Amino acid sequence: MQEIPIQLPFHQQLLVREYGQSTYQLILGLAQIEDVAERTRRAAGIVQLMLRLRPSLRDQPDIQTRLWNHLHALAGPDVALDAPVTLSPPRLHLEKPKRLEYPRQGPKLKAYGRGIEALITKVLTIEDAAEREQATVQIGRTMKFLYRQHNKENAKDVTIIRHLGELSGGQLKLDAQAVADQGLFELAALPATTTAAGQPARTISSGQAGANRFENRENRERRPDRPEGSASSTGSGNSNKKRDKKRGKKFRSEPQQPPQ
Repeated sequence: MQEIPIQLPFHQQLLVREYGQSTYQLILGLAQIEDVAERTRRAAGIVQLMLRLRPSLRDQPDIQTRLWNHLHALAGPDVALDAPVTLSPPRLHLEKPKRLEYPRQGPKLKAYGRGIEALITKVLTIEDAAEREQATVQIGRTMKFLYRQHNKENAKDVTIIRHLGELSGGQLKLDAQAVADQGLFELAALPATTTAAGQPARTISSGQAGANRFENRENRERRPDRPEGSASSTGSGNSNKKRDKKRGKKFRSEPQQPPQ
């Protein structure tokens, strides 16, 4: 395996590593072809080869433009091509990028993170009182969900309201009694389904559903057409006795015979 020439610019070294040394040698051979039409035809075949070497690039938009520009960057600006796309020199970032400033201060309350603090800062800029209160309720609902995810327990509405006041510096306030009575911090209930007649169907809780299933099972066991002491029950009792008698005979040990 031939090594990549060190004298190549860094961006060309990356392209050679991406498409291989053999493809790079084919691209260098384009400079020896004098006819531009023949050179372009050979270049089109090399572009198809590059696409076969990287099949994961097929779904990307403008992949032909990207491959032709990569070939043009490897061949050099002196090699003229009648490419079907616009050829442009690669954009080289020679300047050192600026250092990213990471937050050095953690969130005030770990359960909610910095996102809730950013939302609260945004809500404090709302001037309309009704819209501001509605946004505060939405933030409180999100805080309760995050509190459950972090502490694995159900948070009280009073605790969420107290944390909301701490994060907002006492500027966002809600009535704890109104929040509890209206269930403002709870997730929205599913809409009630309607029957064929257009009337809303009755919502059944899990406890009611369990009680209904138990009641139906008892009704099936005590059917009115099968009273106690009927022929079916008597027959079932006799069949059980016969079955037990056969089972006893099957597992009964035979008496041992004395040796002859």
